[in-house]
Amino acid sequence: MQINIYSIEKKEDFQTEINEFIKKSKQFANVKNIVLYPKNLAKSSNPKKEYTKIFEKYTNDGFNVILSPDGKLIDSYEFANFFEYSKINFFIGGAWGFEDEFKKKGKLISLSPLTMSHKIAKLVLFEQIYRGLTIKNNHPYHK
Repeated sequence: MQINIYSIEKKEDFQTEINEFIKKSKQFANVKNIVLYPKNLAKSSNPKKEYTKIFEKYTNDGFNVILSPDGKLIDSYEFANFFEYSKINFFIGGAWGFEDEFKKKGKLISLSPLTMSHKIAKLVLFEQIYRGLTIKNNHPYHK
């Protein structure tokens, strides 16, 4: 199973913790942390449109999960059902979010009704990916 997490960020935080979840997940899946940040993004007058352009080319292969505050709230068991697919792409946008057309390219979920910084949300996502993989594989981590 291939799991790709695409995010837009200038500087990565929590890298030690994220790498630990990637390492733990290896027994179940190949998990990749893919950070994208083109230099011209900071100067864009429409960042939301730029996020869409950056991510769009990665949506054509696999099951897509798009993180958005207006997405569906799900529990860890429902989240674990995503791991029935052989390739899953998770998309974390920047502060401006995604255009409506991009949101139609996958399953739209929210990690919490709370507002989180982009970097905290990313760490939560990596933990939930590991948790979901352990649920699917009857590993005791989830208990």
